[in-house]
Amino acid sequence: MISDIIGKSKKIVIKIGSHTISDDNGKVNFEIMSNIVEQINDLINEGKRIIIVSSGAGICGIAAINKWNRKEDINYKQALCAIGQVELMNAYKGLFEKHGIIVAQMLLTREDFSDHIRTLNIRNTLFTLVDEGVVTVINENDSVSVEEIKIGDNDTLAALTANLWNADLLILLSDIDGVYDKNPKDHHNAELIEEVYDIDGLLEEIDARGKSNFGTGGIITKISAARKVNEYGIPMILTNGKKANIIKKLRSREEKATIFFSTQF
Repeated sequence: MISDIIGKSKKIVIKIGSHTISDDNGKVNFEIMSNIVEQINDLINEGKRIIIVSSGAGICGIAAINKWNRKEDINYKQALCAIGQVELMNAYKGLFEKHGIIVAQMLLTREDFSDHIRTLNIRNTLFTLVDEGVVTVINENDSVSVEEIKIGDNDTLAALTANLWNADLLILLSDIDGVYDKNPKDHHNAELIEEVYDIDGLLEEIDARGKSNFGTGGIITKISAARKVNEYGIPMILTNGKKANIIKKLRSREEKATIFFSTQF
């Protein structure tokens, strides 16, 4: 089912989590980033249009100026994101440049989606960039958005982007294989839930307490993102972006993930 949906989707939003592109030491893993970009290039070569929502400004900032990594003051966190955003975009620029692809950056906040004029401008810019073959990398404007740093809301940002663009599919690349009936980091008998048709029923069944290594904002933000896009008739796949060639392997049915189906799908 996942293979078929990826295959027939023409407009795909791919969200890349900070845990996905960082190593065990909290530094940027350029090997993983490069592999994800290669997979995106393959999708583009098939005629698919891609928009990226990428976290990672914070870890890129720490990698660039490590002396601030233990400072908890919000001003330092925002400053790290300001530095890291440049590093993050330079990384994407260099990686996509190898494939002859130009990248663009858009930094957004919640307020941008609550104002009709701003939303229209975002939509028009996105459509123009996509139509011209430019891959847009969207991120929360971490340097001014305190809330983002506290809760890590790029899952929601990806859902809002998918809805605004009227995407065919949202893919969340995280550091987990999908949704389990319980936290697989703590329970060896945890089972992957491969298809979700009823989010309310899912929430009653799974153990979604805490966040820790279950994702930047926890599994709940990812399920919430699924609910948002499903309401617009868009399916969402949650999968492990740390695994090499994960999108290719989902299409060849070598790997499994969780897909959330819209009731309208």
